[in-house]
Amino acid sequence: MTPVELHRYLMNKSGTTEERPFGPDVKVYKVLGKMFALVPDDAPLSISLKCDPNEALFLRDIYTAVQPGYHLNKKHWNTVTLDGTIPHDELLGMIEMSYNLVVKGLKKADREKLQAMN
Repeated sequence: MTPVELHRYLMNKSGTTEERPFGPDVKVYKVLGKMFALVPDDAPLSISLKCDPNEALFLRDIYTAVQPGYHLNKKHWNTVTLDGTIPHDELLGMIEMSYNLVVKGLKKADREKLQAMN
């Protein structure tokens, strides 16, 4: 997945915005103001994603490209290096999980607002 493809995929998620609150070198993708993905501009391409704690450990055991979240809560976040070693569908599943976990944690009114956007 290229940086452009990744950006398009993330921005296509309902209610998503891109911000740079940590400086010009890190894109932060949020759903209704809550962070679900971080993508630094440096190489190699990587993405940090929210994850169920048990699933986070499982993914780290399976893929060397999945590491504890860089500068994030390591229990709930993984940093994934997009080096081609993780199947495309698996990566998309990780992104979906992160997005869905954040949506699940939104206030009811915000979840309803998000549904109305679809």
